[in-house]
Amino acid sequence: MMHGNGAWNDRELHKPIVPPGLGFITCITSLHRDKKKPNDTTTATYSTMATNQVTRWVTNQDGIENLTKETIPMPTPAKGEVLVKISAVSLNYRDTEVVNGLYNYYDKPGTPKKPLVPVSDMCGTVVSVGDDNSPWKVGDRVVSTFLQSHLTGQVYPEHLATGLGKPLDGCLQGYRVFENEGLVRAPEYLTDEEASCLPIAGVTAWMAIHGMGVRKGEGETVLLQGTGGVSVAGLQIARAGGMKTIITSSSDEKLEKAKALGADYVINYRTSPDWEKEVMKITGDKGVDVILETGGAGTLYKSLDCVAFGGLISCIGYVSGREDKAGEARVNLNLLALRRTVTLKGIINGPRDRFEEMCQFYEKHQIRPVVDRVFGFEEAAEAMKYLAGGAHFGKVVVRVE
Repeated sequence: MMHGNGAWNDRELHKPIVPPGLGFITCITSLHRDKKKPNDTTTATYSTMATNQVTRWVTNQDGIENLTKETIPMPTPAKGEVLVKISAVSLNYRDTEVVNGLYNYYDKPGTPKKPLVPVSDMCGTVVSVGDDNSPWKVGDRVVSTFLQSHLTGQVYPEHLATGLGKPLDGCLQGYRVFENEGLVRAPEYLTDEEASCLPIAGVTAWMAIHGMGVRKGEGETVLLQGTGGVSVAGLQIARAGGMKTIITSSSDEKLEKAKALGADYVINYRTSPDWEKEVMKITGDKGVDVILETGGAGTLYKSLDCVAFGGLISCIGYVSGREDKAGEARVNLNLLALRRTVTLKGIINGPRDRFEEMCQFYEKHQIRPVVDRVFGFEEAAEAMKYLAGGAHFGKVVVRVE
């Protein structure tokens, strides 16, 4: 995946409808849950609030400091759509790239940067349905899928055109209309903040480990680079699946947190710059079976030196660099992959059916995403700066409601 949610240096179909007769939209039903017990499944209570506007953050893709807030008329869902009241969003490294005008990988040359609502990941509550045949009902708690039209199988360019937070408007707003198929039911036992962490970080980690088919799990080893959202999610998934885990960081404090989550081995890559050699020692010169490669230029060749024969390197991000240093003489990647019959797999999140599969796994093992810090809606810019600064362990969340 090109979103770089795992952090090597420890740093994922809005339709702004202004319907005729908007004056008739005077009440939106909102769901209020008892937050004292995240796993409480008692009947939700409802109240109505008069509103006909949506507050949202907008970026011209010209820097975090230039995020602006605006209001628009409340949208109305058409047939095949639902209106969701957004409670919480989680941030990904991709979001900071979008806001800073750096996420241009799929833009055609000369494409102008248009204003958009950033952020792809959300948890919220259905407050209105577009037709009686909707699979959703008012009160359902849902999470967004990143590529709204990617329902199953291989990702294709047409799916990329339905990405939340670019090119489509994202979720850093109070309400949003979604296609029925662009949502997944939120696991009941998770809080809104925790559930908002699943769409990119959780699904990317799931696909990085299980995307090529069901791993054997028991007896296999996974290497996690950094302690960002994807890597921490990968640690939790691997542990629950019976895999041995090795995680890297430049911070001993973060490595202690990783051990508290169950990491079997930790490596500080600042004090052990040849960390790939440490990985080989830990594995008895066998190497690791799966690597969540979030670093890019500064880490890929080291990953190739410590992956097991027949191993999988899941390429997720590039936070240590996008390009090799000029003048560096390196063995050709083709030969390095051939040397150990390695699979090098790029990960762009995953389809809706694999998301639902992951949620079942989370439910079975009661995995709770790690939320480092929760910011208020008015603090959206501060939240993005905090994420970009790399002080976090796990996920950074903005409470919208």
